[in-house]
Order: sequence, then structure tokens, then C-alpha cells
Amino acid sequence: MENRLKEEAGKLLKEGKVDYIVGYGKGSVKFRTSPLITNKEEELENLVINPFIANNLSRYPIELKARVGIVVKGCDSRSLISLIQDKKVNREDVVILGVPCEGVVDIKKIEKHIGKDIDQIEEIKREGENLTIQANGSNQTLSFKDAIFDKCLGCEYPTPLEYDVLLGTEISPKPDMEKSLMRIKELENMDATDRWSYWREEFSKCIRCYGCKNVCPACFCERCFIDVNIPQWVNTYATWQDNLVFQLIRTLHVAGRCSDCGECERACPVGIPLRSLQRKMVEEVKDLFDYEAGVDKDALPVFTHYEDTDPEEFIK
Repeated sequence: MENRLKEEAGKLLKEGKVDYIVGYGKGSVKFRTSPLITNKEEELENLVINPFIANNLSRYPIELKARVGIVVKGCDSRSLISLIQDKKVNREDVVILGVPCEGVVDIKKIEKHIGKDIDQIEEIKREGENLTIQANGSNQTLSFKDAIFDKCLGCEYPTPLEYDVLLGTEISPKPDMEKSLMRIKELENMDATDRWSYWREEFSKCIRCYGCKNVCPACFCERCFIDVNIPQWVNTYATWQDNLVFQLIRTLHVAGRCSDCGECERACPVGIPLRSLQRKMVEEVKDLFDYEAGVDKDALPVFTHYEDTDPEEFIK
């Protein structure tokens, strides 16, 4: 798959069909990848496809404002479709290189399983349905399913829904919603007092770095409400109350656009479970409007039109 990617990306640049290739390159830390954006054919040798390609790259075409060949996984393709529907990206300006994805490895799960930091891990190798992890000269085995991000466990669209070139074989979805939503269901089952205390503690950790906002493909406003001074929606310094308000408003702003890619939670330096909020909103939008972000490219965005079947319980 990796060789095919380099070949297709090379063609696109050589034939002048795109100005940039947006894909994955080796990260500065082992077992990590980072976005690779290039218009140089010689740099395409640095492109990789492996079980660690976590980043959702779909926001880069907005920033590049150019013709782009972009690598997408299933959840990424939904984000890109949503951006096309919102007219933030022109479909004619992107060549989509689809990567069928069985799930992305969560290094934190591996560290927890073996009780060692990433620096102590020498090799991670997939063998069938398991991962073999070599650390300090000894090997341990972990099921691949137990090593991937929670959001991957419930993925219903492992093959990109929109692509120009599919770099591998289509993968049939095998979602395990019980495991994927376990933490979210635990929060739902708390009483209101305990749940409030839980989120108060979590948002007390927030340092307001805005990593969640900056990495989110659905956060595309040129001026964010956090930058508005009149009226001032949130204080410029981090308090748990303002952090909570920021996240709740952000959750409402990306409703109907969130593909459950989990980037907000992955980017959080203090480990706040932000996906729980976003995924809950995904479920609410689906229940109320029978709509999933980026699944039907011909559908109108959920909050830009009205259906006769839309709920009207709020009307007295």
C-alpha cells in the first residue's frame, strides 16, 4: 500500500494535477507519524502508511488554498466530505487517496499494557490479529483490537466513503459499539451530581492551549468566539467554569460536522476525555435528525435546511 501511495502521489505531482501532496511521514518520536506536506517529488519517499497514522489531515486543504492530493482514512473522508458540503473545500481541488483502515494503534494503551514508557519500547510488530511488543529485550503480546483507539473500535466506515484512488482493499465494518462507547455509557449512568463533579475535575486540568480546536477539521471559523471581546464569551485565563463553557459551545458549533475522529481528545496534553462530549452530540444529531456527518455527500448539512420530519417538541 505504501509503495502504491508513493507511485500515485508521484504521478499527481509530475502531471501537474495537484500543487501539494498531504500525507503521513515518520514522526520525530518512534511509533508516531506526523503530517507530511510537500510539492517535491524527492520527498515522497518519506511517505508512510502504518498502524500509527493517527492524524486527521482533512483540515489542511482549507489552509493550503491550493490543489491537493490528500491521504484519508474512513473517518477523515467523512470530515473532508463535510468540509466540501460546507463549501470550505472545493471537490475539484482535491484528489483523494483513500486508505482502508482497520484501526489506529493507541500508544498509551500499549504503554499501560506493558507498564513501560514509549522510550523503552524497541519494536511493535503486527502478526495477524495480535501485536508483538518488544521492550527491554522481552516480548509481550497484545490483541490488535485491544491496542487501537476507542473510536476505532466502533468505526462503521473503515473504507473511505469518498476517494479518487483506493490504495488497498475495501474493509468490511465490524464495529464493537459496546467497547467503543464504554466510557461514554459510564458517564451517562452517573447521577447528575457525580457527573457534574467529574467534569468539574476534568476541566480544572485544562490549560486552554486550544489544541482541540486547532486540530479539529470542523472548527473552521475564521474568527472563533473565544477571540470575541464584545461580548466576551469566556475569560482569557483558564478557570474550570470558562473551560466548561468553551467546550460546550465548541461541541454545539461542530454538531452535525463531527465525524468522531477523536483528534480533540488525542491532542489534549492533559488527557481530558473530550471525545465523550463530541460523541454524545453525534448520537443526539443522529437520533433527532437521522444524520451522520460526511456519510452522504449529496445531503445538505443538517443545520442549513429543514425537513418535515424534524422534531418540534420545543414549540409550545
